[in-house]
Amino acid sequence: MEKFIINGGKKINGCISVSGAKNAILPILASTLLIKERCVIKNVPKLSDVYTMVDLLKYYGADVEFSDELIIDCSKIENKPPSEKVKEIRASFLIVGALLGRFKSVSMFMPGGCNIGQRPIDLHLKGFNLLGAKSQLESGIIDISTQYLSSGDIYLDFPSVGATENIILASVFAKGVTTIRNCAIEPEIVDMVNFLNKAGAKIKGVGSDTIIIEGVEELKGVEHSVIADRIEAGTFMIATASAGGFLKVENIIPEHIKSIILKLREMEVEIEEGEDFVIVKSSGKTINKDIKTMPYPGFPTDMQAQFSALMAKGCGTGVINETVFENRFMHIGELNKMGANISVEGKVAIIKGVEKLDGAIVKATDLRAGAALIISALSAQGQTEIENIFYIDRGYDCIEKKLSSVGCDIRRVNI
Repeated sequence: MEKFIINGGKKINGCISVSGAKNAILPILASTLLIKERCVIKNVPKLSDVYTMVDLLKYYGADVEFSDELIIDCSKIENKPPSEKVKEIRASFLIVGALLGRFKSVSMFMPGGCNIGQRPIDLHLKGFNLLGAKSQLESGIIDISTQYLSSGDIYLDFPSVGATENIILASVFAKGVTTIRNCAIEPEIVDMVNFLNKAGAKIKGVGSDTIIIEGVEELKGVEHSVIADRIEAGTFMIATASAGGFLKVENIIPEHIKSIILKLREMEVEIEEGEDFVIVKSSGKTINKDIKTMPYPGFPTDMQAQFSALMAKGCGTGVINETVFENRFMHIGELNKMGANISVEGKVAIIKGVEKLDGAIVKATDLRAGAALIISALSAQGQTEIENIFYIDRGYDCIEKKLSSVGCDIRRVNI
């Protein structure tokens, strides 16, 4: 077990290069199960969730090398009973669509991941069923099978990212043309589809709410570089807005973080946009504004906790309305330990900015909650200890090293 020790009150100054996107690399890794040739993937973040997914690929028989890049050969994989490792991360369920597409049958445990609210798999199963597969749940194991996958016209009742990705994976080899309507349009889905199309898939409409997949017979090996992590970029931007200072965030696609940029500008943070970077300048004083989380391109739920931390010491009162997950305010109690004045009423957090936050011993309750605690600790007076940082390691590649490089006093220690 490890923890972070952070001495707050230091301005940020320097440049950080953002790692590859966690939410892009995980579905891309699942996609490799459809390909019987060698794939090379670059700009891969070294995250615990990535290592878990790599272990799952190896479990099914993939040959994987992971150093500066990922080299994956799934030519000899086998359809096996489920591994207990799938319970560790939510993205493991994407293996279902890939294995169903390749073998026409799959058995899988219910997926794991951070406890941020209900994330049902009914839309995934609805899509598989409309492609001709039958599913059965017994003793926590889902069995899905079909003689062949046929095309389908599928409408998602909610634009679920995971369901969109899983149905695409299952449809790549389906006979005929499959249409997915009201699908999610996140940049990470676009990146997965770009990877699949490089490999020979025929997928159109990605980035819109209607995706059309024409089934193909096989895919070929490809080389691909993962897009930048927009949530990591936003986290560093908010850390600078809160602690104050100057930060250039490089290796990003500014259009992917437009809602974050615009909200920070509303809060009187100076943002300069370049082709592949943003520059953040802040005095450490911000004006609280209201936020409502929405599916992309709306304000991302994965940035809600970080903005809570920023608003905790902002001027005035702001309201955050969490519309995506019902259990995503677990970090509020930890922020209040540091002197924040935040109350929660259902899916709404009411944040009354305070003059200062004080260091405290706190615990990360999920991935983004952990990032919020880091942000508050960097601007707090005194020392903060953050426990349960294994949550943070799930989505941030060497976050303490990146922050230390721009003047923050943060270190990782064993408990």
